[in-house]
Amino acid sequence: MADSSFDIVSKVERQEVDNALNQAAKEISQRYDFKGTGASIAWSGEKIEMRASGEERVKAILDIFQTKLIKRGISLKTLDVEGEPQLSGKEYKLFASIEEGISQENAKKVAKVIRDEGPKGVKAQVQGDELRVSSKSRDDLQAVQQLLKGKDFDFAIQFVNYR
Repeated sequence: MADSSFDIVSKVERQEVDNALNQAAKEISQRYDFKGTGASIAWSGEKIEMRASGEERVKAILDIFQTKLIKRGISLKTLDVEGEPQLSGKEYKLFASIEEGISQENAKKVAKVIRDEGPKGVKAQVQGDELRVSSKSRDDLQAVQQLLKGKDFDFAIQFVNYR
């Protein structure tokens, strides 16, 4: 009998991020406390740019955006906010990006957890920016998924290609 396997990935659906960003922009344009402040959120190349007239307003925009991401089922671990709001002319700017893919060191961390705490006979191998987990027993694979769901990694993971 062939081995069963699944892949561990860290992917984000770009359309869902777009929808969350558009909802946040709409809320910012309609909210009373943002009227006349030049507050905005938009894509700037591959990054998300938030701007407003005050530092606390930029942080409020970030909070609104995070709320919209959560409502759309996107983990906040994929959102990488770059430092504190920066003063640029008369307004504050804050940049964030969406992190995708599992880095080599993060893949090694996950593989180590599987090796140390997972069932015997389960193999994990790094393939680019994802991790393939295989075993003869489907029950062992499900046990690995439960184990990993219980761990708190500093990056988002999803399980795909279960066969």
